[in-house]
Amino acid sequence: MGYTDQRFDVNLSILFTELPLVERPAAAAAAGFTAVELWWPWIETPTPAQEELDALKKALEDAGTQLVGLNFYAGRLPGPDRGAVSVPGEESDRFKANVNVAADFAASVGCKALNALYGNRVEGVDPAVQDELALENLVVAARAADRVGAILLIETLNRPESPLYPLVSAPAGIEVVDKVNEATGLGNAKFLLDLYHLAMNDEDLGEVIEKYAAKTGHVQIADKPGRGAPGTGELPLEELLDQLRKAGYQGYVGLEYKAADAAASFAWLPDGARAAR
Repeated sequence: MGYTDQRFDVNLSILFTELPLVERPAAAAAAGFTAVELWWPWIETPTPAQEELDALKKALEDAGTQLVGLNFYAGRLPGPDRGAVSVPGEESDRFKANVNVAADFAASVGCKALNALYGNRVEGVDPAVQDELALENLVVAARAADRVGAILLIETLNRPESPLYPLVSAPAGIEVVDKVNEATGLGNAKFLLDLYHLAMNDEDLGEVIEKYAAKTGHVQIADKPGRGAPGTGELPLEELLDQLRKAGYQGYVGLEYKAADAAASFAWLPDGARAAR
């Protein structure tokens, strides 16, 4: 067990960001990784030009990297936004316009997991109205994901860093997962279990893993405090990942941490354990 027994992928929206998007897959490959994930890379538009989509696809293929996770359009991320599915008006429209673009791109590169960030509470809008809109949009997203053989991920964030985001506990995320699956009958909505966010919310990580491993579709990690690489903080990440594995989780573990020098930040993981098996 331990780190060498996991399937890691590098989040190219938080690591190697000093490079242009199309150079990041090769950088991850040079560091020994074969799997990567991305937030929606085109912050300004839900519908980028086909040439841009093709360029990213070529970059992934040329580097020999597999995209294993992709966010739907989520607004300005990083930045003030935390998704679009529950935000009425223009942002919700942008999300709808993005759903098939993101799903089709995922299909074109063999990506099997699409993450839909819920979106912040909006001042002056009834939370119940936002939740109704979110469910409507998530049902559309789940069907689009299913069409391309992918799962839909629902992510909880943390209250200190995302005070306006309503899903800031594992049970809150699981409740949305269950509602989407009930509405679609597809069963392809899953929980994105981010150990950093859950730890920032002071949740009992062992209990969360025990309860929800079976509903988990993707895992992300960073150490706490500081959101740095494993070993820079206080979280027993190796033990927690072992516990997830014992609980039956077989999927990828996304490295979604901050590092001034991405290549140097992987020292905690032996070279031979970086290629996803």
